[in-house]
Amino acid sequence: MANAFLKSETIAATSLGLLERELVLANLVWSNAGFDFTGAKADSVTVRIPAQLNAREYDWRNDRSSDIVLDELAEDSLTVQLNKDIYSAVAVTDEELTLDIRDFGSQVLQPQVNAVAKAIDAGVANMIETATYSVPAIVVDEKDPFPAFIDARAALNKNEVPTNDRTLLIGADVETALLKSGRLNDVSKSGSDSALRQAMVGNLAGFNLVTSNAINPRSAYAFVPSAFVLATRAPAIPAGVTSGSSQSYNGLAMRWVRDYDAAKLRDRSIVNLFAGFNVMTDPVGGGKNPTKRLVRAVKLDMPTASKPPADK
Repeated sequence: MANAFLKSETIAATSLGLLERELVLANLVWSNAGFDFTGAKADSVTVRIPAQLNAREYDWRNDRSSDIVLDELAEDSLTVQLNKDIYSAVAVTDEELTLDIRDFGSQVLQPQVNAVAKAIDAGVANMIETATYSVPAIVVDEKDPFPAFIDARAALNKNEVPTNDRTLLIGADVETALLKSGRLNDVSKSGSDSALRQAMVGNLAGFNLVTSNAINPRSAYAFVPSAFVLATRAPAIPAGVTSGSSQSYNGLAMRWVRDYDAAKLRDRSIVNLFAGFNVMTDPVGGGKNPTKRLVRAVKLDMPTASKPPADK
């Protein structure tokens, strides 16, 4: 199937915005394209979580008959496995390259890169929505969502989750209810054109409010970046390709390779990356084998309004 390129003489020399879902979620979670997977067993890397201790108190002016208590340091860890190869491949014929394509970067490469980035965003959304949370979902009142936000803040506080960089990711219906409630008055933007900044609708109850169409419109999630882990890596560039490079787009490391298929007289452009997702769990309770749960994030749900009974 041939590509459908507009002839350069039929379009104005200006950029037209596309109606597409903005890419925001990958920038809200803990992502590190520099995770070292080289030589790792099962294509995985172990992320070290520092040990936690509780201070003790020695009786004041005691007779020194008892010893102080020596605690043991026990670091925790989280394994992230690279298990997805996400790509976009396009074939461009000699005729298209000669007569139809005016700018290879904007007409071919940019849509490919954007497609891969959107797939990563969808993967982050799936990780957030399918996670098992340690507390039941907090109910959001459609007339006034703010009390539910306070409850989410309290749940994070009780689990000693850091107060900085807290995000409240809200679906479209929750955002609408919030704006109608009048609780949020300042929705001014900083002037940045980044997708994440454009998705921010304000700050409330200690959360940066971010809206996304990638999640259920009647759901919301309160979390800190370390609650969810995204690991990406650009594959190595094969020696046999005509040209190739590793680039970064929206904080994602990607590989681009381009070669010529002489048997079919066409170029092949391929963009791809390796990715892995995992949820951060922390030990809850004491003992040598504490239960590990997701406590750095809280789910909120706005129930569907019930229909009034039909008149008999």
